[in-house]
Amino acid sequence: MPFVLYVVRSAIAPLTHTRLFRSAAPRAMPPIERLLKRLSRGRVQLSGLLVPSLVLHTTGAKTGLGRDTVLMYTPDGRGRAIVAGTSFARGRHPAWTYNLLAHPAAAISVRGRRLLVRATLIDNADRDETWRRIERQWPGYRDYERESGRIVRLFLLQPVREDRGAAKA
Repeated sequence: MPFVLYVVRSAIAPLTHTRLFRSAAPRAMPPIERLLKRLSRGRVQLSGLLVPSLVLHTTGAKTGLGRDTVLMYTPDGRGRAIVAGTSFARGRHPAWTYNLLAHPAAAISVRGRRLLVRATLIDNADRDETWRRIERQWPGYRDYERESGRIVRLFLLQPVREDRGAAKA
């Protein structure tokens, strides 16, 4: 990681753990992300300026409707993405985690490229190593789990190939 980006992340990360940020960000970030997406024609994400970000395309657990969520992700070094349902340290799991539990077949968009993925909940045996990987990218991120009072759901998003035969049917 470039030194300047590391310094900026290290300086900004502690601010994201303040009460002000945790209360304002869930309301402020989505409309800012939508505006920036519209102005840049989908090429720039606010969250993507500091950390790798993706758009997660899920199927609603209850409604069956398509849902899109901008998330920070951590590359696992093997072509897969790790996402954490921190929800700014709120006491409830974010809706997208329920969607992935109900419908693990999803898609992600990264830098304008859409990929089909299969979501797997990371098991307890791998949680500590997964958190260490995430915190190398964003120091102190696991504090959201501690502050929320719940076990944050961690998912591994594995790219899958399209079934070309199914498309012809």
